[in-house]
Amino acid sequence: MNGTIQAPTLEYAQLAPMLVVFGAAIVGVLVEAFAPRYLRSAIHVPITLLSLAGAFALTIWQVVKGVPTKPAAMGAVAVDGPSLFIWGTILVLAFVSVLLINDEDHFVAAAAAVPGSAEEEQALHEGAGHTEVYPLALFAVGGMLLFPASNDLLVMFVALEVMSLPLYLLCGLARRRRLLSQEAAVKYFLLGAFSSAFFLYGTALLYGYAGSIDLAKISAALGVVGGQETLLYIGVAMLGVGLLFKIGAAPFQAWKPDVYQGAPTPITALMASGTLVAAFGALLRVFWVALGGLDWNWSPVLWAVAILTMVVGAILAITQTDIKRMLAYSSIAHGGFLLVGVVATGAAAGQNSKALSAILFYLVAYGFTTVGAFAVVTMVRDAGGEAWHLSRWAGLGKRSPLLAGIFAFFLLAFAGIPLTSGFFGKYAVFQAAVAGGATPLVIVGVVASAVAAFFYVRVIVLMFFSDPAADGPSVVLPSRGTAAVVGVAVLATVFLGVFPQPVLHLAQNAAQSLFIR
Repeated sequence: MNGTIQAPTLEYAQLAPMLVVFGAAIVGVLVEAFAPRYLRSAIHVPITLLSLAGAFALTIWQVVKGVPTKPAAMGAVAVDGPSLFIWGTILVLAFVSVLLINDEDHFVAAAAAVPGSAEEEQALHEGAGHTEVYPLALFAVGGMLLFPASNDLLVMFVALEVMSLPLYLLCGLARRRRLLSQEAAVKYFLLGAFSSAFFLYGTALLYGYAGSIDLAKISAALGVVGGQETLLYIGVAMLGVGLLFKIGAAPFQAWKPDVYQGAPTPITALMASGTLVAAFGALLRVFWVALGGLDWNWSPVLWAVAILTMVVGAILAITQTDIKRMLAYSSIAHGGFLLVGVVATGAAAGQNSKALSAILFYLVAYGFTTVGAFAVVTMVRDAGGEAWHLSRWAGLGKRSPLLAGIFAFFLLAFAGIPLTSGFFGKYAVFQAAVAGGATPLVIVGVVASAVAAFFYVRVIVLMFFSDPAADGPSVVLPSRGTAAVVGVAVLATVFLGVFPQPVLHLAQNAAQSLFIR
């Protein structure tokens, strides 16, 4: 018997985008440990932006070179067409979000200090800041890249934790409304840990059923392993809870409004865009690769979850008086629309790639619009910080017509008005669902979209047709990073609404290569 241990085989070229991001995150930790405080921000910002840009360039190089046909890292990571498209989307959205994070006015000066204490006041006076937000954000982005590319459940769980743990910390670092921010971080951590336990227990049950945590081997075991269906169904249900929690699908959406409201707005933008893209990528991989043979079993459950998510998101958004909570419920509703596309992937084989490409396009369109909307929120402020209450937005169109017009444009894109990216995103998903036999689900989606349009239009009417209060909020002059974010988001929303075909073509090419096993 040979007692030597063989080193694992790693395809470094395929994994290069992730390795660059994780490497930059480690460098960021070293900067925090050894660089003088006054130099840290000047070092972190270029490292973070260059690493994200470099990882995106390597992703493009992978596509040009040719999409791999076999999993990497001894079968643990699948770098296929959908993965590369999702990677590119996450990296661009993360790059844009970092430009918002660069406005360090959003982050607390001393996280360990008691809110309102003399220690905190002294830290603010000295201009202290938490520059570790940059390596934490990079670790989160690295987890976002690994999560949808994971080809076995254990690697997927590790990716889930690498993505989530930095976000738990970042949510508690808001400079203003400290107690609300800390409450959001604790809620996110506790509920996130609870959902991770569901995911891990589901993984254990599926291992007991199939004898493997590899997605392809789980798929091969379906219908072959007899007498273990209880393990299979309970395992799939628990795995689904863990994934649906990250999406914010009902009935697992309760964390989302509280966390989005309390977290620093740049972190909310990163979570609302990048985390959603990564979570849907992982959900698609699990249900496509591992559980595709069970679609007749899980499709009815996803029908119910999609309907409940759309209804809960649209109806509860109407009752909100806080702008960030309203956008959170909007995100929940859009998660329901995307689940309509996931249901469509379980239809006939000829419809699978069409539904997948529709989901990929929707994720791009929604991601840019979301980051832009939260960037606008950062610029509307009163004495206590960002003006979150909707009543404070009254008459904003008279105080700052340009900013109010931009925010109204983003809201119309969320509503799916023609000539915006949101219209083609919903159209593509609903069309794929109709072709896949999910017409009743599309009808519910259209009704939910109409309900959602009501609260979007309500905000627009409030901004342009109400008189501003004498002590109303002011619009701060944006930093160059924030202005760039708003500009990029507007251009992307217009381009994807007027000329959607180039990105649709990229999504179709990515979907046609399908998920490798």
